[in-house]
Amino acid sequence: MSKDIRIKRGLTLRLEGEAEKELVKAPRSKTYAIKPPDFHAVVPKMVVKEGAKLLAGDELFYSKYTEAIRFTSPVSGVLKEIKRGDKRKILEVIIEADAKDTYRDFGKMDASTADRKDVLGKILESGCGAFIYQRPYSIVADPQDTPKAIFISAVTTAPLAGDKGFIIKDKIAAFQEGVNALVKLTPGKVHVSVDESSAQYLKDIKGVELHHVKGPHPAGNVGVQIHKIDPINRGERVWTVGVEDVATIGNVFLTGNYIAQRTIALTGSEAKNRKYYSSVIGANVSDFIGEVSEEIRIISGDVLTGTQLSNNQYLGFLENEITLIPEGNNYRVLGWLPFTYNNIHSNSHTSLSWLFPKRKYTPTTNLNGEERALVVTGEMEEVLPMDIYPMQLLKSCMAGDIEKMENLGIYEVAPEDFATVEYVNTSKLEAQGIIRLGLDLMITEVG
Repeated sequence: MSKDIRIKRGLTLRLEGEAEKELVKAPRSKTYAIKPPDFHAVVPKMVVKEGAKLLAGDELFYSKYTEAIRFTSPVSGVLKEIKRGDKRKILEVIIEADAKDTYRDFGKMDASTADRKDVLGKILESGCGAFIYQRPYSIVADPQDTPKAIFISAVTTAPLAGDKGFIIKDKIAAFQEGVNALVKLTPGKVHVSVDESSAQYLKDIKGVELHHVKGPHPAGNVGVQIHKIDPINRGERVWTVGVEDVATIGNVFLTGNYIAQRTIALTGSEAKNRKYYSSVIGANVSDFIGEVSEEIRIISGDVLTGTQLSNNQYLGFLENEITLIPEGNNYRVLGWLPFTYNNIHSNSHTSLSWLFPKRKYTPTTNLNGEERALVVTGEMEEVLPMDIYPMQLLKSCMAGDIEKMENLGIYEVAPEDFATVEYVNTSKLEAQGIIRLGLDLMITEVG
């Protein structure tokens, strides 16, 4: 039996450059990379050296503070380089790939009949523990915890985000086996949220509680769904897993191999050949987009939460999207005058975009102003469908007031939940960064 969740508050950005629903195989990259900065609060400790021969699934590094969390190679090949930054911080672990992958054999297992210890052990040994995140704090989950529930969001609402129904439709058997494994990890329920696209493929999944979600962004964010279904209190843990990552976990049990497939939606007004590409985690972005000019911004992820990349860098570990948009190098003369420029989207009435709700826009990276001491009451609440006060929570994070942060709901949010707040707020506050700093303070002081 499914349950309906209707979200009214939020903001759907309609942008040019949606990917066609056609799946093609991406060219095999010469090199792949796992980037430790993708895993917030993880301090990597390497277990292999440059020049080491690797199988797909061999361990590369583990978390310094939680040694059970292992990070494994997505392909077979040779460890080409450990790229370091300031204070020898590891930025990228680059693997020169073989022409064809050879896999480490973890052994098959029937997740539905195995016990929790064996299931968790296989997930951690194969490196799939890196796919499981915990709330609060939005960090890689500690396997010593027992979550009260596990959430999987198959709802697509982010700008130009890849359709999760299309991504998972050919991986239903692996998804079901992944669910069978996740069920063993919690005494509570495994919640799966779906929209119209994903519901047709996931409606018959066994062992889960299904939720039909409708509404504007950020309705697809797992944090919003947790808030509506089973809110987090102090001391509780909830785990979250991405849709395609559930299938990857399932493949470990079905085949005994860590098959690090990743379906990438190439989107954005400046992207050519906008399609879905079957690739591998950590692929080089140049294999998807070719050479692009400096006038184009390459984003790993969507325009609200993604990370800027250069032409020869590597995809983020959890990303299913590459977005290409124009750089915002053209400044508007007298742009502060209302209705002067009506070819851009504005959540306020300073342009005429509110008269054309179905019109699609071509955004640039221009911020249209700088941070300012101006706060408009109520505008943040309009786009955050949670029963919290976003402005007050941001202020308490900036002040480092732990007690107020707790009282205002810091345990329930992640930076991505404040992406729409960051987009609409007149103050131009970097809301996602402020929330991340607040969460880091809570990790340090509260744990």
